[in-house]
Amino acid sequence: MELKVWVDGVQRIVCGVTEVTTCQEVVIALAQAIGRTGRYTLIEKWRDTERHLAPHENPIISLNKWGQYASDVQLILRRTGPSLSERPTSDSVARIPERTLYRTTLLSEIIL
Repeated sequence: MELKVWVDGVQRIVCGVTEVTTCQEVVIALAQAIGRTGRYTLIEKWRDTERHLAPHENPIISLNKWGQYASDVQLILRRTGPSLSERPTSDSVARIPERTLYRTTLLSEIIL
């Protein structure tokens, strides 16, 4: 199955997506295709409502829950921050504790 995802205002198609494909797998495939690293999240947008999809969620199952409105729902890949290697290492910049970064990653973001 093909999954349409908006990346930087351009619609991209991810092929081979099944009901067991996770958001994390979709994000990794897209990031590799566009050659970028960083922190990303997949967002489900309908009208003015946005919902962050968790890495373990299945985007096909999520879209199927919309029923007749599924075609009106957009999936958007949003970069939420730099990768760990892109982060400033200066002592003058406040560091985010590792524990907080890890929990955020598990809940809503994928770091590449």
